[in-house]
Amino acid sequence: MYTTEQKNEDLEDKNIQSSTTPQILKDNNTSEHEETKENVFSETEETKPQMEKNCCPPRGTLNKIITNGVFLSMIWCVTWSISEHDSLPGGNLFGLLIIFYSAIIGGKLVELIRIPSVPQLPSLLGMLLAGFTIRNVPFLSKHVRISTTWSSTLRNIALTVILIRAGLGLDPKALKHLKGVCLRLSMGPCLMEACSAAVISHFLMNFPWQWGFLLGFVVGAVSPAVVVPSMLVLQDNGYGIEKGIPTLLIAASSLDDILAITGFNTCFSIVFSTGDILKNVIVSFRDIIIGVMVGIVLGIFVRYFPSRDQTNIPLKRAFLVLSMCVSAVLGSHHLGKHASGGLCTLVLTFIGGMSWSKEKIRVQKIISSVWDIFQPLLFGLVGLEVSVASLKSNTVGVCVATVSLALLVRISFTFSLMSFAGFSFKEKVFIALSWMPKATVQAVLGPLALERARISAPHLEPYSKDVMTVAFLAILITAPNGALIIGLLGPKLLTRHDPKEITLELTRLELH
Repeated sequence: MYTTEQKNEDLEDKNIQSSTTPQILKDNNTSEHEETKENVFSETEETKPQMEKNCCPPRGTLNKIITNGVFLSMIWCVTWSISEHDSLPGGNLFGLLIIFYSAIIGGKLVELIRIPSVPQLPSLLGMLLAGFTIRNVPFLSKHVRISTTWSSTLRNIALTVILIRAGLGLDPKALKHLKGVCLRLSMGPCLMEACSAAVISHFLMNFPWQWGFLLGFVVGAVSPAVVVPSMLVLQDNGYGIEKGIPTLLIAASSLDDILAITGFNTCFSIVFSTGDILKNVIVSFRDIIIGVMVGIVLGIFVRYFPSRDQTNIPLKRAFLVLSMCVSAVLGSHHLGKHASGGLCTLVLTFIGGMSWSKEKIRVQKIISSVWDIFQPLLFGLVGLEVSVASLKSNTVGVCVATVSLALLVRISFTFSLMSFAGFSFKEKVFIALSWMPKATVQAVLGPLALERARISAPHLEPYSKDVMTVAFLAILITAPNGALIIGLLGPKLLTRHDPKEITLELTRLELH
């Protein structure tokens, strides 16, 4: 009995083994088959990106060019669907699109010019030349036309953005630390160049005295768009930081522009006003007081509105400041109080920014993004105003002589002012030469007199055209040369120190 049961169990075990063996073999075969399928699938997945890289759709630079081209065409299609005739050749919107994209391309082309051991040229030079090229090429000038109203409004908005950035860029700590040196550097050279340009233009260009001083304040402003980024590069590398030279020039550039714009607005009111000059001066001072008072009230308002418990505070503040300042500048022009809007903008932004602490940097970045849009339009429109055919044979030579002589006076006077500020001879030479670039303020103020003369005083148009030409040539001559001088002479004339060893007491100011 025992033997038979044992035999049966042995037979069952053999049957179980025989039945499981094919299953194991089957499982091994299926796993090997699945592995081969996975290997083939992974190989196809690896070869797929290579096929896409080598074939369509295109990637890299070509894809970027096609995408930007489609963006451009779709912007034009949207504007055409809204305005129709205004977006066709000869219309204002068509002209603005061509100017905007041509200025951007011109700026990028200038940035591509790289010369070893030579600083990069400012992109605004390419933007200026792009507008100048469009105006003086017959085929382009025939189809690219922008009305004076549109051009004036856009330039005034650009001026407002410049003033906002100047007001926000004024650092109370920097002004308190630098004290008299900053005030001397910001006010002295600007006033001296304005007076010297008035005298030179009176005898060399036969300008009346009021037009001479108007021209002087146009060319008297230094360009923070050239000075500030160059100084930040020197500061990052440790040049001149022991005596605070980069910070001094950055802080003084805002005050220099404020003084030039205020002086221009005063002279502008006198030139295009009728009656007694003394009465016009009193009216201008009245407009200045009105602008300051309104700016104080609005500046106190934006300190507390929006409140800190709201969301997206920097965006709301930027929008509130931008809308208030644009309304102030454009509204003051409509009311005939040209000096009020600019001062209102400066006072508003300075008082409001004092209470924003670290949040002011975020507001400055938003305003900087707005400036990135208006900068190509500004310089492109300025270049569009200069026509070679309308220039007299001796106009360019006389204008260049006026700019050059006034610039020599400015450099000499700047060197003299810095002689009592504790700087060495090399440092004084560097400060004097780096205080010459001109760009943004000249681009804004230069065409204003021409536009006003065309509307209300055609007999003054020859003077206003010469002012426009001088502003254009001042940008063309001093902006690239100033950037090169700062970049080349800074490391040679300034003493270098390790930025980590010297604690900078002043905050870095934003570009404006």
